[in-house]
Amino acid sequence: MGLNWNEIKSRALLFSKIWADACSEDSQAKPFWIAFFEIFGITDKRVATFELNVKKLGGAPGFVDVELHPIVSH
Repeated sequence: MGLNWNEIKSRALLFSKIWADACSEDSQAKPFWIAFFEIFGITDKRVATFELNVKKLGGAPGFVDVELHPIVSH
């Protein structure tokens, strides 16, 4: 069963307090996203791939912090 709106709001408030002083994208990107998904009661494995290798415009190698997967509900 999904979370109710009050639980999501409560989790979001806690998340904002915990992450208010975040300062290093390099070391905190993945934990940030995992904690963000937890607001909604979902796991990162269900919705995201981290540090995905990509080709930049022009062909140079690069990466994205997180690629989100669609969630299909039936």
